[in-house]
Amino acid sequence: MISVFVYGTLLVGQSNHHVVAPYLLSVRAGAVRGFLYDYGTYPGLVLSDAENCLPVEGEWLLVTPEGLERMDELEDYYGPGQLNDYERVWVRDARDEGLEGWVYVWEDSRGCPLIPGGSWRRRHQPGSS
Repeated sequence: MISVFVYGTLLVGQSNHHVVAPYLLSVRAGAVRGFLYDYGTYPGLVLSDAENCLPVEGEWLLVTPEGLERMDELEDYYGPGQLNDYERVWVRDARDEGLEGWVYVWEDSRGCPLIPGGSWRRRHQPGSS
């Protein structure tokens, strides 16, 4: 089974969770260190150990290999050295070093606005700005 950290539309209850739901074995809250950017309909994560970065909130999904394949398709990840929209890299949880797995990331902000507080879910709930 494969562990993947998600922080945006693949979160439970979000618009693309249905893509991974049939392959999902467990869900656990987590966070990684970096900056979260708002592309509009989805976010992008830039990993960082900078002092001014906050933990980016998300979930660790334990999925089957088919689940990872579906997520790769959604994230336009074709493999190492390919023209990918997101890169897939290995990361450890910011609060629990026992949690580690894959995460989809950007190399930079792509000019998108920062999501203060590092939570896509809070940013996109009713009444938030």
